[in-house]
Amino acid sequence: MANELYVGNISDKATEEDLRRLFSVAGTVTSVHLITDPETGQFKRCGYVRMRSADELREAIATLDGALLINKVITVSIARPQKQQSAGKRGREGGSRPAKGRR
Repeated sequence: MANELYVGNISDKATEEDLRRLFSVAGTVTSVHLITDPETGQFKRCGYVRMRSADELREAIATLDGALLINKVITVSIARPQKQQSAGKRGREGGSRPAKGRR
């Protein structure tokens, strides 16, 4: 996931082309991916933008975090790698017992 940015709080009206155009002020955009719910197809108002170099990645964060895109102020940060979860780990974290003091 080198040179990849996470973009949050994206307007429902924004397109991949809108993000490509905006991020091109910081350098060469190599890919844009808007996230949708796999079951409903509904846009989750976030996405990923990949830049050509680490310098362009840093420039995009410095320039575009807090920028206005259509009618929303977006957040821009370095994308974190997705964690792989084993069945056992999901069981511990996603159990049905309420948190202590929250019954």
